[in-house]
Amino acid sequence: MIIDSHCHLDLLDLTPFNGELGQALELAQSKGVGQFLCVSVDLEKFPKLVAIAERYPSIYLSVGSHPSESEKVDSTVELLTELGRHPLVVAIGETGLDYHYNTGDLEWQRTRFRHHIAAAKALNKPLIIHTRDAREDTIAILKEEGAAAVGGVMHCFTETWEIAQAAMELGFYISFSGIVTFKNAIELQAVAKQVPLDRLLIETDAPYLAPVPHRGKPNHPANVYHVAEYIAQLRGITIEEVAAATTDNFKKLFCSEGVSR
Repeated sequence: MIIDSHCHLDLLDLTPFNGELGQALELAQSKGVGQFLCVSVDLEKFPKLVAIAERYPSIYLSVGSHPSESEKVDSTVELLTELGRHPLVVAIGETGLDYHYNTGDLEWQRTRFRHHIAAAKALNKPLIIHTRDAREDTIAILKEEGAAAVGGVMHCFTETWEIAQAAMELGFYISFSGIVTFKNAIELQAVAKQVPLDRLLIETDAPYLAPVPHRGKPNHPANVYHVAEYIAQLRGITIEEVAAATTDNFKKLFCSEGVSR
């Protein structure tokens, strides 16, 4: 079995699936993709994610507010902790820092990040980290706030080997999306070859970042198969080995508290 460790099922373009999420999940399952982590980016929309996960027994949830999202509902430690107690929530996030689309005084973003870490520690649940153009500050805040107590995953990893090492030293896994299959992702491919198999995860980040051979098209969870296939070729191992390792890693990271679907 393959697990898509990061996707946004509420945002998928379901036009090719007659508007039915169930058909998209069935296509994924036909490719051996058996479970999905539906990741929150907006607390206001969290009830919609709950409804999806309660309808389909193959879906886990996270709760969090993306660092680039404008918030209609404040991501306080108290609210994150309350929502994070839902039995299908296995992680806090995605959270982190994004300096690419945001400028000026970004202390509000760093404060939001710290709130997520505090909630994760209160719940003893791992973090899902987004970082873009903010690598040093991201690692620094993870250290300052004691995020190593819960660990987590550096999602859609596009950073250097040095950042991967720093994250793994804090107990984090490294997750690769379709970006790793892009022809110009030479440095990232080198990192994907070096990350220990027992610290590796794979994802689609659907509906974004479709891998080759579907680059440029709307992404969906079935395409995590192509990420697994590419990483297997890159490392000179079988896709079955990648599937087994990443599934085991997912269970260790997100299901250690006994949540199972």
